Amino acid sequence: MRTAYKCRAYPTSEQAAVLTRTFGCVRLVWNKTLDERTRRYRNENTSTSYRDTSATLTRWRRGEELAFLSEVSCVPLQQTLRHQHTAFQNFFSGRARHPRFKSRMSRQTAHYTRSAFRMRDGSLTLAKTSTPLRFTWSFDDVDVQELDPTTVTISREPDGRWYVSFAVDVADALPQPAGHAIGVDLGLKDFLVTSDGVRIVNPGHLARKARNLARYQRRLARCHRGSSNRHKAKAKVARAHRKVRNARQDFLHRTSTVLVRSADVIAIEDLNVAGMVRNRNLARAISDAGWGEFRRQLEYKCERAGRTLVVIDRWYPSSKTCSTCGHLFAALKLSTRHWTCPGCRTRHDRDVNAAKNILAAGRAVARGNSGDACGADVRRQGATLPQSAVKQEARAVRLGS
Repeated sequence: MRTAYKCRAYPTSEQAAVLTRTFGCVRLVWNKTLDERTRRYRNENTSTSYRDTSATLTRWRRGEELAFLSEVSCVPLQQTLRHQHTAFQNFFSGRARHPRFKSRMSRQTAHYTRSAFRMRDGSLTLAKTSTPLRFTWSFDDVDVQELDPTTVTISREPDGRWYVSFAVDVADALPQPAGHAIGVDLGLKDFLVTSDGVRIVNPGHLARKARNLARYQRRLARCHRGSSNRHKAKAKVARAHRKVRNARQDFLHRTSTVLVRSADVIAIEDLNVAGMVRNRNLARAISDAGWGEFRRQLEYKCERAGRTLVVIDRWYPSSKTCSTCGHLFAALKLSTRHWTCPGCRTRHDRDVNAAKNILAAGRAVARGNSGDACGADVRRQGATLPQSAVKQEARAVRLGS
């Protein structure tokens, strides 16, 4: 299994100059290759392979016009061609959008393989640099002197901070049985509600910083383009976004780790986040919640810990089904947060009931009965049902309930 360790880096002025030049060359190769690849496909209807782009890069490095590409290590340039080839494969398979051009104002990265760096006794030396790169190691359970990374990624954020990421192949950890299964219902007012009745309130990181962020953005808009004050104001906006992003990541990591450690089987819904953010009233709140990132973290943490993550079909009516007797409501108002089942007279909390139904569906899927509870074999009927891809509990926030 491969894992990564990300640390703060503190390059010297000489190293920063070399890395900045490398970032510029990587960005140039990406944009120029993307432009020629797109133009060739439109004019000649011919695709471009990785071998073609690699041969073109060799021609550029040997020519006079782009001879400065030889001043930096060729490994990050080759890696950006590999990344672009993978990006187009993901695009044609429907897993991602069309690759876009890179900007010098966004996050800058350079990927180094083992032939372009040296790691000895916890000291990292990159190609085209003469001194080791200083970084802060903050993982107490891992000895940096015994670290043997396969790839190293150097990045610079828009706020000016430098980072280094080490990709390391580690042995699979032995699973530690917890003897517990849990269902999770995600929302906006409460970030998640478990089948055990545990509620975790949505911290709303962006909402708490929105006022300061708006003030920084107004200052940025008043600055003249290209001025020193605009550069400072842009860095301040980037720092504000970084604080929100780090707080959100910390919350998601802590929450997902607690779930993975406490249960052997975790059942969640297959939310259509991309479709839900089209709602103008809830797009910011849904994006701030980070449901997609939370699912991604659960996936790799469950795989690393030997847990089972079950994803329930999005069409399964978890909120409208009684978790006690199985009675299905024909219609349930979004403002109804508690309801009584007419079949067994059980009083239900909407979110807890949905989490219990998700858990039951997850257990059925884990046993191989995917057609029973999760609704995987259910076909959509009627003209209005496709709208249920938008999570109904999220709309309740707009209605004030």
